[in-house]
Amino acid sequence: MEEQLHPTIAEYQTGKVLLVDKPLEWTSFDAVNCIRAVLRHKLNFKKIKVGHAGTLDPLATGLLIICSGKATKQIDSYQAKEKEYTGTLLFGASTPSYDAETEIDATYDVSELKEEKILEKLKLFTGEIEQTPPLFSAVKVNGVKACDAARKRQEIKMRPRQVTVFTFEITKFRLPEVDFRIVCSKGTYIRSLVHDLGKALDNGAYLTALRRTRIGQFTLEGSKTPQEWRELIVQQSIAFPQEQSQ
Repeated sequence: MEEQLHPTIAEYQTGKVLLVDKPLEWTSFDAVNCIRAVLRHKLNFKKIKVGHAGTLDPLATGLLIICSGKATKQIDSYQAKEKEYTGTLLFGASTPSYDAETEIDATYDVSELKEEKILEKLKLFTGEIEQTPPLFSAVKVNGVKACDAARKRQEIKMRPRQVTVFTFEITKFRLPEVDFRIVCSKGTYIRSLVHDLGKALDNGAYLTALRRTRIGQFTLEGSKTPQEWRELIVQQSIAFPQEQSQ
């Protein structure tokens, strides 16, 4: 008779959604690999599927949904949900990557930049809008990741896309920096919004911090870092040593 797994252990295989708080400078795949490795080596699930529902840039932190087992079949539906972000942008400079990954390539005078003017231009970036993804992104063009081509200084043409921005609000002014909150559709690049806002103001702007706080109904409440998930799974493997999958 086939040995039954303890429910706590079995749910990883039958389908579990893990809410992960991705650390700074981790890639989304780093987080997935961390979870996959501990499931395979500590719970002995050699062929278990693990995937994430929506990439976060290495310089962004916050909510990353990781699915295991049969829950991976729901990844597309999670990816389609609206997202919420908080972050900080800096006016007066621009970078090729639209964030702090690359060096500043131009600077601008911010002495005439006023709060009222910024708030007025924000109206251009709500509703259904067209934006072009950053050159330094994972978008594939002719089978090549744009970021790989950019790092090799190869020319590549990025195509604009339609996205929806439900909310774009400034939560704190401390010019030349401002804090913001954005609620948007799948496929929206916050770096592009920031870059385009700078251009609309005849200035420059780039992203200095970004945190994803919500995906659909999922929030950071109850989330754990990849290391915390790893420690929890290790503890579970010790608690139920005779009930692991062979």
